Amino acid sequence: MASTRERALDAALALVGKQGIRALTHARVDERAGLPKGSTSNWFRTREALVAGVVAWLAESERAEFAEAETPPVDTPEEMIEALSALIALQTGPLAGRTRARYALFLEGAGDAGLLAPLLEQRRVFVEWTVALLERVGARSPEEAARALMAAADGLVLHRVTVDPDAEIRPVVERAVRSALD
Repeated sequence: MASTRERALDAALALVGKQGIRALTHARVDERAGLPKGSTSNWFRTREALVAGVVAWLAESERAEFAEAETPPVDTPEEMIEALSALIALQTGPLAGRTRARYALFLEGAGDAGLLAPLLEQRRVFVEWTVALLERVGARSPEEAARALMAAADGLVLHRVTVDPDAEIRPVVERAVRSALD
């Protein structure tokens, strides 16, 4: 069973993903988590501490999921297209609220390196993973290709979670991967 702190953090993350960063208050988190009034403030005395806690929790949760994920082998461009398309579908479908929360937290932490550190570390791990995949499928300049591919993927993710949740994924990913390999 999740601890009170974990329940509060899960509720806070869901709240930010659904209603935005302005909705993040101790009282709303307590209510959403079904906790007694004041429970969240026992763990996070200030709003700044709550925001920092949510950032760290998001990074910790995603790191654990990434480590536990059973990823299919990616040895060809086609397998890479399929893997990235599935990942984007997950991040913009069942995990769309968490994805919106991540964007909101990145924006909230703009200019605060300490607050952003956990999210930037997650990003670094994902960049390394993408570079490794691109190396495996034959990219001549995998670091450069990863920047371009991730920019395209980030744009598609943002578009799907804000403007058009039904925007096609595979054609965009396929074009980006093929371009990264040219």
